[in-house]
Amino acid sequence: MVCKLHKSLYGLKQASRQWNAKLTASILRYGFKQSMSDYSLYTMKKEDGSFTALLVYVDDIIVGSTSIKASDDVKGYLKSQFKIKDLRNVKYFLGLEIDQSTKGISICQRKYVLDVLENQGLLRCKPMSTPIDYNHKLSKAEEEEQLTNPTSYRQLIGKLLYLTFTRPEISYAVQVLSQFMDKPGRQHLIAAHRVLKYQKGSPGQGILMKVGTKPIISAYSDSDWARCLETRRSITGYCILVGESLISWKSKKQQVVARSSTEVEYRSIATTCYEGIWLKFLLTDLDAKHDESVNLYCDNQSTLNIYNQFSVP
Repeated sequence: MVCKLHKSLYGLKQASRQWNAKLTASILRYGFKQSMSDYSLYTMKKEDGSFTALLVYVDDIIVGSTSIKASDDVKGYLKSQFKIKDLRNVKYFLGLEIDQSTKGISICQRKYVLDVLENQGLLRCKPMSTPIDYNHKLSKAEEEEQLTNPTSYRQLIGKLLYLTFTRPEISYAVQVLSQFMDKPGRQHLIAAHRVLKYQKGSPGQGILMKVGTKPIISAYSDSDWARCLETRRSITGYCILVGESLISWKSKKQQVVARSSTEVEYRSIATTCYEGIWLKFLLTDLDAKHDESVNLYCDNQSTLNIYNQFSVP
């Protein structure tokens, strides 16, 4: 006998998909448009000029609008469709502590940092001045050096990855440590604890989205040639600002082995361009269309010379 399921039960594989389909249908029915740049973003602009945006993460929703009435109308509609709880102005969202002031919006993860420190028994540790030794030579651990319980290391790296949402300066260190999650050793655990000890010195540090700055996208790209000792692959690093606000950053190992520092820099610039183009589309969806070119900065002279040679006047 085969039974047809009329209602998705909590815990089934289909439950999350059915919930997302129902929520999306309800939001689109109200008049929102789903962003093609980020499917969790929904926007709506009314004839009176008011603009409203919804950002969805499973069943947690942030509502932002240029009109209080429009925001209240959206909340009233969602309340008629689902059982919701309005927490008013956002202050804490998915581990992110958000504070609004005349200078802008600051985002940090102070409570999350302290919780991770307490969980690792490092709440009373001495802070470190840097997240990782600049001359580190971390490599795969030998069989006798491997941790007996690698799960704890993997959980710690997962928590550090989440902390990179507001702490861009630890992105490189976490990227290095995440390469050894298969068979971590004692040296890798010590290096991961060093990242935590670094954050112990300033657990409330985060990023600030400044107000009153011109929304011009500026991107900075750099690379580290053949940095990985195991594969000799290079590292791509970039950060992108809108005005004076840092909104995107990454530190990632490249997929191929480059033969020169110029090739490495070009690949890094290409990755930065992908992110910059995506951000332009995202700003357009947020009713902040960016018609100007993205300012891309690079410090490799060979790359700049080749660009000047083949650039179109």
